[in-house]
Amino acid sequence: MNPSNPNLIFVFADQLRLQALGYAGDPNVHTPNLDWLASHSVNFTHAISGCPVCSPARASLLTGQYPDRHGVFVNDVNLNPKANTLQKAFKEAGYTTAYIGKWHLDGHGRTAYIPPERRPYFDYWKALECTHDYNHSYYYEGSDPTRRLWDGYDVIAQTRDAQRYIENQAGKGPFFLVLSWGTPHNPYETAPERFRRMYDPQKIHLRPNVPPEAQAQARVDLAGYYAHISALDEMIGELLGTIRKTGIEENTLFVFWSDHGDMLGSQGQQRKQRPWEESIRVPLLLRYPACFGGEGKTVDCLINTPDIPPTLLTLCHLPVPSGMDGLDYAPYLLGYINTPPAEEAMIACYHPFGEFNAYQHGGVEYRGLRTRRYTYARTLQGAWLLYDNETDPYQMKNLIGDPAYANIQQELEERLRRKLAEIGDEFLPGLEYVRRRGYPLDETGTVPILP
Repeated sequence: MNPSNPNLIFVFADQLRLQALGYAGDPNVHTPNLDWLASHSVNFTHAISGCPVCSPARASLLTGQYPDRHGVFVNDVNLNPKANTLQKAFKEAGYTTAYIGKWHLDGHGRTAYIPPERRPYFDYWKALECTHDYNHSYYYEGSDPTRRLWDGYDVIAQTRDAQRYIENQAGKGPFFLVLSWGTPHNPYETAPERFRRMYDPQKIHLRPNVPPEAQAQARVDLAGYYAHISALDEMIGELLGTIRKTGIEENTLFVFWSDHGDMLGSQGQQRKQRPWEESIRVPLLLRYPACFGGEGKTVDCLINTPDIPPTLLTLCHLPVPSGMDGLDYAPYLLGYINTPPAEEAMIACYHPFGEFNAYQHGGVEYRGLRTRRYTYARTLQGAWLLYDNETDPYQMKNLIGDPAYANIQQELEERLRRKLAEIGDEFLPGLEYVRRRGYPLDETGTVPILP
């Protein structure tokens, strides 16, 4: 039986790269619950965060659009509350809707109250725009402008709240719940001590693409990063337990995702926005026993962030709103078609900012493609990167200009041009997008962060 209108529980982490999970091959990390989930889910091994940074990825998740279309191509700007969003589609279909955790789509200040009209279609709301103080973490509840404090480490407190919500809603009709954690985003060293004790920096095995000068700091950072991840893993186990206990497991679509990855010293780089594997590849697990059965399957096709909303809506037997750029993977997952909707995912940085700021840290605007085998990217000045990920999985040899790959480079450039034309991306300088949207600029040449 494939019942209509399943519950949808969408859980996601902030800045969690795929490569830092046990089921994806990391020898350092302890993630038994996520490993179990991966083996009992549709596991997208090549899920891509096409614009790998917080607010743009979150806006694409909710709108199914590319960042130059929804306008959130930098952090700390407002997503149009009138947009056709995932939560709007579920709410209009009769779902009860809820959001818990980090929002980062309001743009009126990271600690400011977010009134319902700026984040519509959520019935239940316990969220804050953005914080990285995970042990002193605030939130606002509903339409009350009183600032409240999560009890202790916010990952645990937010998960407990989500568990209570599931227990209260089970059996009352379909619901759509988003749980948005702030970790393992830096600062890395702030997980509870029992998780930090699990990881000794000196025993961590680094990826081969971490250069010698970055290795000492990478070990320290990764120890804290893994501690956050193990805390998330424990909470995943508790959420799955609550779903089983309440009797809704069969008819619940449970999704685990991350908005983008983290370089953590690979390529000598830090954080996100970059086109390398550690920045763009993220976990994406879909568990829905009534639809896919109790055992998992691995899917190695490329899927991008804008593709997630139409896919989830179709799996929940709901219409896809007009204006979504993303492709619907549900027919492929359900076996109605034999080939995936796309053989590539576009990757982009529209306006480099923060730790990828063009004026301070050498960031560049780029567009590119991640195919099953290759990564190709170009800047406004021309071709930039080409990697054969099959023979060079750690991307240690840039093949731009290599005569043996000239035809491949030309083919990928032509495919990229077709993709840009298909979605109407003009590939302009970042400041032109800022000017068109009327966003303010600070002295560093990017949108300011408001407290």
